[in-house]
Amino acid sequence: MRGVFLDTLTMKLAELDTSALEAVLDHWDYYETTTPQEAAERIKDADVVITNKVVLDRQLIENAPNLKLICVCATGTNNIDLEAAAENNIPVKNVAGYTGSSLAQHTLALILALATRWHQYHTDVQQGQWSDSPVFCRLDYPVIELSGKVMGIIGYGDLGKKVASLGKALGMEILVADSFTGEKKAGRVPLETLLAQADVVSLHCPLTEQTNQLVNREFLAAMKSSAFLVNTARGGLVDEKALMDALKSGAIAGAALDVLSVEPPPADHPLLTVDIPNLIITPHNAWISTESRQRLLNGVIENILRWRTGEQGE
Repeated sequence: MRGVFLDTLTMKLAELDTSALEAVLDHWDYYETTTPQEAAERIKDADVVITNKVVLDRQLIENAPNLKLICVCATGTNNIDLEAAAENNIPVKNVAGYTGSSLAQHTLALILALATRWHQYHTDVQQGQWSDSPVFCRLDYPVIELSGKVMGIIGYGDLGKKVASLGKALGMEILVADSFTGEKKAGRVPLETLLAQADVVSLHCPLTEQTNQLVNREFLAAMKSSAFLVNTARGGLVDEKALMDALKSGAIAGAALDVLSVEPPPADHPLLTVDIPNLIITPHNAWISTESRQRLLNGVIENILRWRTGEQGE
């Protein structure tokens, strides 16, 4: 039985224990990246395909006669034509819950950076401004204490709950926005109430038709001018032009993003070409701890093992 992993570069497999993956099938082909033009040739003889972001559309699926299982090395499956897979009796398996600790840690780091401005102070130290200081410290950028402040969580699944627990550990009050499904849950507040009170707004909701560009001009105008916005969920949640204008005008105090609407972003992306001191951007790496990637790989292996066990039992 043959398997192919189409985009190992997204996992940096050399850092992980792949022995169980090697053992689960007879043969594996590994490719760091796969273009749309290369995909058909690479999957044509495969029984099992692993992909993170490589798109498997109807044509590719229907022209892979041996294909029996698609494993998505991620939680989202929007890069797979699920209808075509179902019509061809090919199960599609994803992995959920692998990134919680890593993402929560990264979210906290971004919040702390906004609150302490440590990244700006670090740059100043490297540039010699501390050495030139007439006094023992630098007070160039305002620093706030998070204790006693309000953290607003939008999207209260496993990730939102982990971030909320870290906020509580810092002494923050937690507000959770009402669900976008319309289901009323005890202890949650309307979005407008959260935005009016929160000192930090952290996004952890999925990108859906309802949440696309949730953070628009009206959303930003409803936030406190002293508040921070943090997005480690999906770039499409934010109207990036509106955010840029809000940051430059001082409508909000700062923002930290781990995701953008296009990834990787073009070199002329507006948030990358303009100097915005109160904006931090990291390259979609909230999930990339070694432990998180190993959990993800283990989840893929478990999916293959369960499929093989079921197959052999038929």
